Amino acid sequence: MSDGEGSAQTAAVETGGQSDNMTVAMDGQQQQQQQNVSITKDDGEPNPKKAKLSGGGGGEVFGRGGGGADKQHSSSDKLEHRLGGILCCAVCLDLPRSSIYQCTNGHLMCAGCFAHLLADARLRDEMATCPNCRVDIAKNTATRNLAVEKAVSELPSECQFCAKEFPRNTLQHHEQQLCAERPVKCGYSKIGCPWRGPSHEASEHEKVCPHPSTTGKDVMSALDAMDQKFQEEKLLYDTIFDLMSFEKITFNDLQLKPYRTEEFVHKLYYETARFSAFNFQWVVKTRINNMQRDPALSVDRHMSYQLILKTKIPTPMSVHYLVVKGPFGDMKVNPKIYKFEFNENETETQFVTLPLPDSAECNRLLAAKTINLRLIMFLVSK
Repeated sequence: MSDGEGSAQTAAVETGGQSDNMTVAMDGQQQQQQQNVSITKDDGEPNPKKAKLSGGGGGEVFGRGGGGADKQHSSSDKLEHRLGGILCCAVCLDLPRSSIYQCTNGHLMCAGCFAHLLADARLRDEMATCPNCRVDIAKNTATRNLAVEKAVSELPSECQFCAKEFPRNTLQHHEQQLCAERPVKCGYSKIGCPWRGPSHEASEHEKVCPHPSTTGKDVMSALDAMDQKFQEEKLLYDTIFDLMSFEKITFNDLQLKPYRTEEFVHKLYYETARFSAFNFQWVVKTRINNMQRDPALSVDRHMSYQLILKTKIPTPMSVHYLVVKGPFGDMKVNPKIYKFEFNENETETQFVTLPLPDSAECNRLLAAKTINLRLIMFLVSK
């Protein structure tokens, strides 16, 4: 064989080898493409069963699955927000924390706003209406919605201190007892320490608080304030026990009913029927916000009352009196004793404050048709 023929044969063999390698490479690429195509479904979504068997593609496919879980979580959050918007109070637009009332058309109101609507209507001499549909509402027409109350109690709510979410039925206990961010006083506040901070910092503060090592002279101001408060409470109880030793004591369970004057601007009063005490006829009369022109425009509301003697008396008499919660009512009142000297010309006491705890209690009383109370009277013997 000549050198030319050998070179040609060698070149042919090399050319055939290269073509065989190219064919194998193309076949490998086609198989890889077919394998990749088989991993995906007809709609283009990954097939988790086949992707799990493959190497690198499996991680990518499962990453998409995790995104689906995040999407489901976000949809549940949106559902909670939508429920919060549906079940909120129609007046304050907040989720109620206590009783929930509804009008005849099903619109929801929290207990505080419901009482406020009825109180405003009482002050304006109007019929209370639902803020959504304007249907008349009253104590005997509005009903509690227990199903909504239970649903709202299970919705998550954010703690005002740590911003974590808890079911609403456990949120109050968390904020008052468990939250590490809730504000607390120093353990030595009774001897004058003014520190107030997060609960988790209280122990560290008390370790370096200088008040435990202060002298008695330094804590006298704090002790004086405590002693003054104690003396006021003691004076009240001592006075009550002293009055209990009086010869003539009487009490009456009364019912205040609203009425309006015939003036150009009608004024709202509450008054009891005549009742007997010490063989005389009496009446209790109350007013709101000391006869403010339009108390419905005021957020701060209070009540005051006076004791009126309706019969003539032969001689002056000194009477101590106070109002407490009666057996037929649930009025929250702090006992306070008043004294007045009745005579032939002075038959009406001044209007004195009915010591209610706050404006919300005043609204609750105004929302009712009547106000029940007990009046205790002590006659000072001459």
